[in-house]
Amino acid sequence: MSEEREDLQREHILLRVLWMLIFVIVWQLAEIVLGAVVLLQLGYRAFYGAPNGGLLSFGDSLSQYLAQIGRFGTFNTEEKPWPFADWPEARAPQGEAAHEVPPAAHPVRDEEPKL
Repeated sequence: MSEEREDLQREHILLRVLWMLIFVIVWQLAEIVLGAVVLLQLGYRAFYGAPNGGLLSFGDSLSQYLAQIGRFGTFNTEEKPWPFADWPEARAPQGEAAHEVPPAAHPVRDEEPKL
């Protein structure tokens, strides 16, 4: 019975190694995307004077995802990151408020449309 348990543990660790290798590749891709988000956010901040709200949210959730990969890879958790778990929810920003674009004013016309 001990041999079966050892075989099962060996199979478990080999499967874990496979998942870790896959997540190392995902980490590398996500790292590039996060770098792009940082550069875009920097350009947006320089141009508009405040960060972009969409980039704030995506950057936060992406960095949480990278943390999940790190926790899985270092055996801190058995829970595999997305797509096996939910994508992390973005938290409220703790820095500057996001740049907001007010809705465009629509002109009011009192005339009938011309055909």
